[in-house]
Amino acid sequence: MQQLLDSVKSLSARERKALAVLLKRQGVNLYGVTPIAVRETQAPSALSYAQQRQWIIWQLEPHSAAYNIPLALRLHGTLNVEALRRSVEQLTERHETLRTTFEQQGDEALQVVQPASPFALGVEQLSAGECVEGWVDRHVQQPFDLQQGPLLRVNLLRLSGQEHVLVLTQHHIVSDGWSMPIMVEELMQFYQAASLGREIKLAPLPIQYADYALWQRNWLEMGEQERQLAYWTQQLGEQQPILELPTDRPRPALRSYRGARLNVELDAALLDSLKGLARQQGITLFMLLLASLQTLLHRYSGQADIRVGVPVANRTRSETQGLIGFFVNTQVLKAEFTTQTSVAELLQQVKHTAVQAQAHQDLPFEQLVEALQPQRDLSRSPLFQVAYNHQSEGHNQTQTRELAGLRLEYQVSDKHTAQFDLTLDTCERPDGLTAALTYATDLFDAATIERMASHWRNLLNGMCHDVNQRIADLPLLSAKERQNTLRDWNRNLAVYPSEHCAHQRIEAQAERNPQAIALSFGGKQLSYRQLNQRANQLAHKLREQGVGPDVRVGLAAERGLEMIVGLLAILKAGGAYVPLDPDYPQDRLSFLMHDSGIQLLLTQTSLFDKLPIPEQVQTL
Repeated sequence: MQQLLDSVKSLSARERKALAVLLKRQGVNLYGVTPIAVRETQAPSALSYAQQRQWIIWQLEPHSAAYNIPLALRLHGTLNVEALRRSVEQLTERHETLRTTFEQQGDEALQVVQPASPFALGVEQLSAGECVEGWVDRHVQQPFDLQQGPLLRVNLLRLSGQEHVLVLTQHHIVSDGWSMPIMVEELMQFYQAASLGREIKLAPLPIQYADYALWQRNWLEMGEQERQLAYWTQQLGEQQPILELPTDRPRPALRSYRGARLNVELDAALLDSLKGLARQQGITLFMLLLASLQTLLHRYSGQADIRVGVPVANRTRSETQGLIGFFVNTQVLKAEFTTQTSVAELLQQVKHTAVQAQAHQDLPFEQLVEALQPQRDLSRSPLFQVAYNHQSEGHNQTQTRELAGLRLEYQVSDKHTAQFDLTLDTCERPDGLTAALTYATDLFDAATIERMASHWRNLLNGMCHDVNQRIADLPLLSAKERQNTLRDWNRNLAVYPSEHCAHQRIEAQAERNPQAIALSFGGKQLSYRQLNQRANQLAHKLREQGVGPDVRVGLAAERGLEMIVGLLAILKAGGAYVPLDPDYPQDRLSFLMHDSGIQLLLTQTSLFDKLPIPEQVQTL
């Protein structure tokens, strides 16, 4: 193998590709066992798959700032503006992505690395009536032009001789969350040296992002894409369910990406309990928290198939560790619930899913979407609508840094972008676990998310209390909410006339107001007279079938006018109706029909073939 690696180094890109094709026939992926090669020329080159999707999104929404990645720093002390300018210049010289633009040539999108050039850094001041937050937001929300560039903006605000605000904004097509600490750390090193009049030599980067993008395509084409795609298509299946959470407002046809964030604190005692449960079950804290989120979504939606998007750094190759670039990939992790699923069973299911996903983490999300072909909907993200991101320690944006007479403090913005319906971020701290729920304000009110956060805490405590209990039995509501739901809001005692049955009161209303609308559904309406007449006609037929007092009649109908007509007809005939929801599972319907002892089933022709009707039961 070493001989092969040594010989490959001297091959051109064309020769390397030809050798890779030959080795593929022997089950060897050359690009997986050799270092990532540096491009032979600086000519425009292919995009990575993640960049390709960002390019398409930008072409559809060129004026959107939804994929801007901002970072704002407060600088306390005497700032050397020239040293800062030179530091940014050195940073862009070192990382090609920071001077890359994009263009379309025929059917192919290409990235173009621009030559390094002098960087101009202006110093701004607040305009009349403008606040710092408004100034930051104005620069952060400014869209990028991916064709013209640059895709890194540096804005400096002077508040006084001893205080400045520095805003660094990048487009996601050239950066990701992992890249931000790299950028800040290297910028600080360059500034430290420049402010002292020294030159600093950082370890050279083994490759640039465009080298990775070309390698990624070659590596996947030589069999890796086929292997990983086979796993994901089998894991996610042919049907791609949409998560239907209860919302405060109807979903708009097009996402605005407007969002807000709720910070949630989990104390050290709860974190210790969670870690203890994770150790007991042989899982990581990430797996436990993911399971808790999936449980919350299951309980809120009532859906059995819950899918959550989980970002992964996707820097498995050593050459990528120190690069600024768009490497992050997204996995879709599925959990399946039944009425009997226990906490312990769910945790082991999530563990298995997460471990398998880790072994297949390299398939670009864009290729998964293309393969599964979910129904396109501009109001939702494809394949998942809720995301989860966990950091064991993470990049602490609450800490301050000292260098060259400056104290750096991260400035947290109150403006947030919601790329999904809901995103949960968690981060471990020595004093507990910090969490944040970012939500689409088009869909949810702040009060709704606050209740959701409270319910999540209740679920976490319940999971720690008894790992063998059913998911369905985990406490969701607080004691006060249970009191409100079961007692305070249920105090609806009222006096109703008891001398008439419901169908008799309908008859009386038909006499008093025959033309008044009684039912309205799907664009159709029935007046009280029409409703009463149709119910009477059907009641006569039921009596001909022997329906009378103490006779139970099954009623299986789709929601609509016919269902109410049937219900009233059974009552008018003197019988009792047994409601049968046609959407129930077959075994549940079969049990209800046998257990209730019905001899007659009132249903619709369209449902005959869908219902498990016993032989002894007649239909009408």
